[in-house]
Amino acid sequence: MSTALPPTIARTLDRFRAMDRETRMQALLSHAKKLEPLPERFAALDREAFTVPECQTRVDLFPERQADGTMHFWADVNARQSPTVAAVLSITFSAVNDQPPEVALALPPDFVRTLMESIGLGAREAGLSAMVRRIQRHAADAVAQQATQQAAP
Repeated sequence: MSTALPPTIARTLDRFRAMDRETRMQALLSHAKKLEPLPERFAALDREAFTVPECQTRVDLFPERQADGTMHFWADVNARQSPTVAAVLSITFSAVNDQPPEVALALPPDFVRTLMESIGLGAREAGLSAMVRRIQRHAADAVAQQATQQAAP
């Protein structure tokens, strides 16, 4: 396992590794239910810029840079039809939401593989990796924007 995992995710993965398959599936459903609902302010936005096309499941990721420079990510995904996707997002968001964008950028390249192996679902890796890359791209944009604002007179 990569040592760069945020502590919240490392603890979650340790718990998943200790579970049998049935308990793991129940835990995934529990995490899926923890995904925050999408706020109404995003409903009217053009979804095309926020959709993760590499994912088989329709997922729209919305980044929000907060006044203190931290990031908060929201997702629109049908958690009932795609509980694994919702669970992965919930687990990821637990580590990166309300944190500086550098926390999302620090997720290791093998993050999704480690997560999926820990929960016993390696087949969904490509689309889920694309979601994490999208989160990191939004975080990198926020860092660049912050640097530009700080450099401006």
